[in-house]
Amino acid sequence: MLAAVNASVLSSLLPVVLLIAVGFFAGRRGWVGGGAVRDLSNLIFLLLAPALLFRSMSTVHVEQLSLRPVAAYFIAAGLIFAGTLAWRGFSRTATVLALANTYSNTVMIGIALIGLAYGPEGMVVLLTLVSLHSLVLLTSATVVLELAVAHEQAATSGSARRPLLRIVGRALRHAIIHPVPLPIIAGLLFAQSGLRMPEPIDQTIALLGGAFSPVALVMVGVTLALTPVGMHWRGALVQALIKNLVHPLLVAVIGLALGLRGLPLTVMVVASALPIGANVFLFSQRYRTAEDLVTASVVVSTGLALVTLTAVMALAARL
Repeated sequence: MLAAVNASVLSSLLPVVLLIAVGFFAGRRGWVGGGAVRDLSNLIFLLLAPALLFRSMSTVHVEQLSLRPVAAYFIAAGLIFAGTLAWRGFSRTATVLALANTYSNTVMIGIALIGLAYGPEGMVVLLTLVSLHSLVLLTSATVVLELAVAHEQAATSGSARRPLLRIVGRALRHAIIHPVPLPIIAGLLFAQSGLRMPEPIDQTIALLGGAFSPVALVMVGVTLALTPVGMHWRGALVQALIKNLVHPLLVAVIGLALGLRGLPLTVMVVASALPIGANVFLFSQRYRTAEDLVTASVVVSTGLALVTLTAVMALAARL
């Protein structure tokens, strides 16, 4: 039985690893340069991902969605986020590192991996998380970051703090008008409408969505090849271990306490074991804090995930 589980895990992970390796080789050879990375990222996030997410959710009815597995993920993320702030103190840097400890690469790596490993049923569970992942984590992080910035500015200049409601409103707007949650919400609304997609349009969206996984995984490899880890590898390793191992362990414990079993719990545990998502790097850039450490953490977490995901998937299959 264990051998069959391990074979299933390896057969699901191997295409992911090979596509990342192809991208890494292309990056090392200089076939894809640093100047093309931003354009490829825009292609993935603004065109291919929305097509896949919309089409995946366009046949899902609300009654099929279960929020208990997602609750286990977010409770664990909230505990780790709060623990990181308590450990490092209330600041922009601590908030960005707390986000790195909890924000999974659910789109570029997660969709491809879960689709291969657990099929359409697993994808519905994952996309329920994806639909809320950025909305909850990025909105929360934005609110905390804006409060930290306001606190720092008030401390240094004595200026008045901006109203909390304005900070929260801006954070919610940025989180909802985003290429990940927006097509998921649109797809769900379309599914509830009972309308049928015209065949030529459906095929076009399917072709665009089908290109997402290979292009996204190759892009991960290119990014790894072009990103130096340098002197931050020790701190990056700590961040990676928290994200890749502590997060899924906590999700498993909380999920079992909530009475979860089987595929929903397995998908949430594997999703929490995914490496740090690229949005964390964007946050570090935007708020100009811990940029080198976060970049190194994303690289180390992704490389380490090739080992840790294998172990987590094998153990999660027994939950």
